[in-house]
Amino acid sequence: MKIISPILTCLILAGVISAIAIIAVQNATPVSIKFFTFESIQLPVGVVLAFSVAVGLIFTSILIPIWQRVSLTGEEE
Repeated sequence: MKIISPILTCLILAGVISAIAIIAVQNATPVSIKFFTFESIQLPVGVVLAFSVAVGLIFTSILIPIWQRVSLTGEEE
């Protein structure tokens, strides 16, 4: 069971990276993102998508250990 988890993680990550590459090649038109009153510069869709995935992976890798610690301390009480 310990060997399946890293293999499955690598397969999912490879699939996400492949999807980003395919979308980036097919959609080279520049877009800008509006968030409230802020607007970004014109960037290709693939760059925006890759940046979004990277930020999501970083936040998830930070939050999962915190959630695990909170759930462990909640069970001990």
